[in-house]
Amino acid sequence: MMHGFIPPHRYFPYLTWTDIDSMPDKENVVIIQPIGAIEQHGPHLPIAVDAAISLGVLGKAFEKLNTNVPAFALPCLYYGKSNEHWSFPGTITLSAATLLTLIQEIAESLYRSGFRKLVLMNSHGGQPQVMEIAARDIHQQYTDFLVFPFFTWRVPHNAAELFSEYELEYGIHAGDVETSIMLSLLPEQVKIERAVREYPQGLPENSLLTMEGKLPFAWLTKELTKSGVMGDATNASKEKGDRLLESVANGWVQAIIDVYQFRQPKLY
Repeated sequence: MMHGFIPPHRYFPYLTWTDIDSMPDKENVVIIQPIGAIEQHGPHLPIAVDAAISLGVLGKAFEKLNTNVPAFALPCLYYGKSNEHWSFPGTITLSAATLLTLIQEIAESLYRSGFRKLVLMNSHGGQPQVMEIAARDIHQQYTDFLVFPFFTWRVPHNAAELFSEYELEYGIHAGDVETSIMLSLLPEQVKIERAVREYPQGLPENSLLTMEGKLPFAWLTKELTKSGVMGDATNASKEKGDRLLESVANGWVQAIIDVYQFRQPKLY
């Protein structure tokens, strides 16, 4: 079925044009664009991890969301800007310019249909900046169009209770966190017997420079890891994944409600 994790009544493509034309309070309806990537995630996880996380978290959030809050999911953008991983077979990447154009043209189509709230729900760590640029440019072009460039993991959640501080800092790709949540979402697609423990190698010591954070340096995955994994996938469990999924979904329920209630700031 096309909707997958998304409840069918929340799946935008199942609407008719007349459903959309007659939709009440359309300017406050929340349209959510799940965005992932098709890129390597080590020898044990499928290349669709980021897309699966966007769809799985959003589907769980929709199950919890009050039916009085009008919100719909667009089909997932499976491809993203993944050129940091392109040395690994199976990775498919768009350029930043192509991804920006895709988002821009999707937004323009929604605007023509009368919608005025769009959430970019991105789960790939290599492209939050693209989302932020897209959101600002769209809002500058259509000042009554409110665009929210959200990273899936930035809502409140309980990861700090489930994973070590070291894992949360360095296990940024296909490690304990992503493997655990995939064991919850798509356990049959996880080859856990192939899981490895490998952290980024050759990082500067006693330095302000980091892979991510306030003073990052540009890096390619092949420069930091042989397996494609950054983290301890061998420590993953479905139990942790279930608890994490529940918590992140709760955070997204609140985020969707906040977007629905949000009104454009005005100067007085």
